Amino acid sequence: MTYYLDEIAVGQSESISRTVTDRDVQLFGESTGDMNPIHFDEAVARKSIFRGRVAHGALSIGFVSALLGTKIPGEGSIFLSATIAFKTPVRIGDTVVTQATVAAVEGREAVMECVCKVDDRLVLEAMARVLVPRRPVAKAPAAGTETA
Repeated sequence: MTYYLDEIAVGQSESISRTVTDRDVQLFGESTGDMNPIHFDEAVARKSIFRGRVAHGALSIGFVSALLGTKIPGEGSIFLSATIAFKTPVRIGDTVVTQATVAAVEGREAVMECVCKVDDRLVLEAMARVLVPRRPVAKAPAAGTETA
């Protein structure tokens, strides 16, 4: 789905849900180089303030990016910036529900209020700016061709 600039409006909202797996954490660590033991070593993580392994906070930002790029505004949008506050950790096995709501439309940009929750627990909140795609222009038939 894509919301084009001429149809996006304040108050529109979409959400996605994803259960975090050990494989997600492993792949994220490998792809970013963030191999902090708090994400991979239970013995080390138990000694931390989290008292156990947690997923990378940036993985939750990835869920926000996925939502903005696939549902609202959707394909063709460009994630420009975000201010982010991490509230509580995400653990392996948690199902994260990510929601984005249009807070403002300023020119070609939408300001999106984003939250990630596990059950009723707020994990992350962010304000994101996204370049909203314009509706594609329909191409006229080539000269000398007929349409049925």
